[in-house]
Amino acid sequence: MQAALRLAQRSIGSVEPNPAVGAVIVKDGRIIGKGWHRKFGGPHAEINALQDCKTLGVSPQGATMYVTLEPCCHYGKTPPCTETIIAAGLAKVVVAIVDPSEHANGKGIQQLRNAGIEVRIGLCETEARVLNAPFIKFATTGKCWVILKWAQTIDGKLAYAEKIRNSAPEGRCWISNERSRKDAHKLRRRAGGILVGINTIIADDPLLTPRPGRGQKSTRIVLDSSIRIPFDCKLLATAKEAPVLIVTSDRAVHANLEFADKITQKGAEILTVPAPQGRCDLRFLLGELAKRGVQQLLVEGGPTVLTSFLKEQLADEIVVYIAPKILGLLGSVSITEPMAELAEAIGLNCVDIKRFGDDVRLTGLTKTVLGELFS
Repeated sequence: MQAALRLAQRSIGSVEPNPAVGAVIVKDGRIIGKGWHRKFGGPHAEINALQDCKTLGVSPQGATMYVTLEPCCHYGKTPPCTETIIAAGLAKVVVAIVDPSEHANGKGIQQLRNAGIEVRIGLCETEARVLNAPFIKFATTGKCWVILKWAQTIDGKLAYAEKIRNSAPEGRCWISNERSRKDAHKLRRRAGGILVGINTIIADDPLLTPRPGRGQKSTRIVLDSSIRIPFDCKLLATAKEAPVLIVTSDRAVHANLEFADKITQKGAEILTVPAPQGRCDLRFLLGELAKRGVQQLLVEGGPTVLTSFLKEQLADEIVVYIAPKILGLLGSVSITEPMAELAEAIGLNCVDIKRFGDDVRLTGLTKTVLGELFS
């Protein structure tokens, strides 16, 4: 099962909003087939593992399959995996966790048992739940999984000073290295929505697209309570290529009707939400995004936006890239100042630390989401 979990990791960033799944087939004490779900809409892990047996010229008759999630028994983009497993003559299937989706939720397991296949559930359950935590949260609660991501220096700076940025090629001066940035694009491919604040758009004019792009097309979301988005920014210029959602207030729209109309003509959508004290209501926004099927939301905003999600206990996962730099007066936009206003400490669980060259990536889950996953 540990091998199946490692295979499932390869799915992340290519199959969302589907779960990441890995499968291993064992016969006479040796592995005869391995597979994982490679891309959204493609064959599932179980089918790829059985195909691997065929490629190797080994019959799976009487073998045991280890799979990280309950095999599907419904017709979707692919036929039911349970039917193929039964037809292959497997004797036993070991499942890490039950699929909590309405169309599954034990139905696939029961179908296998009805066909005379022994099914065992719960091996490496914790690891499997953490692996597919966003999928499980959305399936069981209907709520978005919220990832907060930023890159910082040792002294907590998120950007170089403006004079440094202006002198850099194309105005870009990176905090993190190329390997870290490449890894961050995997986060973008996971997410159904990528969110920033209006100050990030004004300062950096980002595209907010994953590169290379594959799988789902993420909605690019801007918190802009006063509709200050520059009309010539890259987001609006590409709004007909990938969705753009401007989140603002009714008051701002009524005060800028002509400009709001021009924005929608560009291909962007305007979503009005309550804006107490001039700030967009994040809980209301997350509810609206969930209705639109956004399973994972990646927040790449500046320190004010990031801290707002933390203050309201809306973050599920935190990803921080730390560069071995101390910028001092050559840096700007500090993450430490707004976070100093947090009333309570935030501890992370399931922490993972990985190096990308000299950069370090730290990831972890908040206690808030752990209660939902393991209650």
